[in-house]
Amino acid sequence: MASITNPHPRRRKGRASTTAGRRTLPPGRRFLVWLLLIAYSAMLLYWMFLGFGRTVQLDGPLRYNLEPLRTVRLFFDMNNGLSYASRLVNLLGNVAVFAPVGFLLPLAVSRYYSWFRLTVMSACCIMVLELAQMLLHVGSLDIDDLLLNLLGVWAGYALLRLVRG
Repeated sequence: MASITNPHPRRRKGRASTTAGRRTLPPGRRFLVWLLLIAYSAMLLYWMFLGFGRTVQLDGPLRYNLEPLRTVRLFFDMNNGLSYASRLVNLLGNVAVFAPVGFLLPLAVSRYYSWFRLTVMSACCIMVLELAQMLLHVGSLDIDDLLLNLLGVWAGYALLRLVRG
């Protein structure tokens, strides 16, 4: 008995396999990216919870800002007495500190090469970190930090897309 084969095998919907192949790294490089991502994450946790002279302040209420762009407007108000260095550290620092996430995470885990998936995962992680800062009394939960951090993730991702295509 002869078997009948389909001359047109089913193809997966979505991008061609050559595009998916470009997104994955050889195992040695992927391992290196994972090491960089873990080391960077450890530094990030240090900065967010211990660095920059952070101290636990249990005597006050939980601090939070849920009004979008409130803090950003504060830093652009030139009459509030803040130094330019303080403004730069808070605005550009919140963007720059998360750019490596947008670059490294899609290289480490290919499913995060999707802009939407990367955004959702990053926003969830940033919210957990912001909540932890507030609940541990080492900082505040600020929606503007989330927005600026996401801007950094997107900048890192844009750089990755420019470099890798």
